[in-house]
Amino acid sequence: MVSGEIYHLFNRSINLEPIFEFKRHCQRALISFDYYQYADPIEKLSYFLSRGESKNKELMDKWKKDHKKHVEIIAYCLMPNHYHLLLKQISENGIKDFLSVFQNSYTRYYNTQMERKGPIFQGYFKSVRVETDEQLMHLSRYIHLNPYSSFVVKTIEELEDYPWSSLSNYLAGDDSSFIANDIVLGMFNCREDYKKFVFDQADYQRELEKLKHLTWD
Repeated sequence: MVSGEIYHLFNRSINLEPIFEFKRHCQRALISFDYYQYADPIEKLSYFLSRGESKNKELMDKWKKDHKKHVEIIAYCLMPNHYHLLLKQISENGIKDFLSVFQNSYTRYYNTQMERKGPIFQGYFKSVRVETDEQLMHLSRYIHLNPYSSFVVKTIEELEDYPWSSLSNYLAGDDSSFIANDIVLGMFNCREDYKKFVFDQADYQRELEKLKHLTWD
């Protein structure tokens, strides 16, 4: 993978088992995204989290100033049995290093929580290089519509409040977020234009998803 380029990354669970089903699991995954996007982590995430929230924030704020990123996270979505990420590679092998440590760390956490052993992801991960601005816009929309098109949420209103994707950050903004949303939002006049761009396609993408499952069946 080429530094400075953007990629769509995704992976599913083995046997399509739900691995991002519970709130605590999703929260841990998002914390891992934020923590491991930087090179040379302070320590294992489990040790870091054991220090307590106030100490963590102090350490993280200092550490983020002193360390370079492996990747910039442009968009994400956690689904019950898979994840989607839009990443810009910053350092050489940054995406590979980031996803390797994320998947290994999350697997250890999940196995401990669920009292199981063995891998939870289908191999390493799959990637698609983003070659145009138009492709980037459409991929961000596809990722953000995933919970709706897959019927994880039933309505657009529920999609707006879906807590395990970066959509709410795109629509409302959050200064504390780790999302580099300016890369996509810079292509629109305002957040409301991006919202219209995403939601106008929602029902069409849902129909395509239904047809895809009919084809598989």
